[in-house]
Amino acid sequence: MMDQYRKGWAFRYIREAKAELEAAQKMPYMASGLVLEAIRKARSAIYYSLGEPAFIETLLREEVIKNPQTNDSILRFLINLESTVEVLSHVEEINSDAIMKQAGILVNVATEFVETLTQEKYQ
Repeated sequence: MMDQYRKGWAFRYIREAKAELEAAQKMPYMASGLVLEAIRKARSAIYYSLGEPAFIETLLREEVIKNPQTNDSILRFLINLESTVEVLSHVEEINSDAIMKQAGILVNVATEFVETLTQEKYQ
């Protein structure tokens, strides 16, 4: 069971990620930064739902070094999420509809992830 502190942060980051995506759609000239922030916030929501984010990040780094081709689907998802954030951090211009769509999917997956672990619906 997740404590109220982590649950509050997880849902806050979901709310902010959704707001960042909406803003990116309304302001294409700022889309690159907003999409990246939405993805980072979706990641943070997932991390808070799993435990302490700093611990989760450390665990992932160690696991990538030890076993980059893990069979664990959740761990593989988290590793792919990290690599996505890393790649997008170095992209100069994010204005592609495909990237916006992928970011939307990621935010929706993060929402479902948090809802499953908290056993509460995002409002």
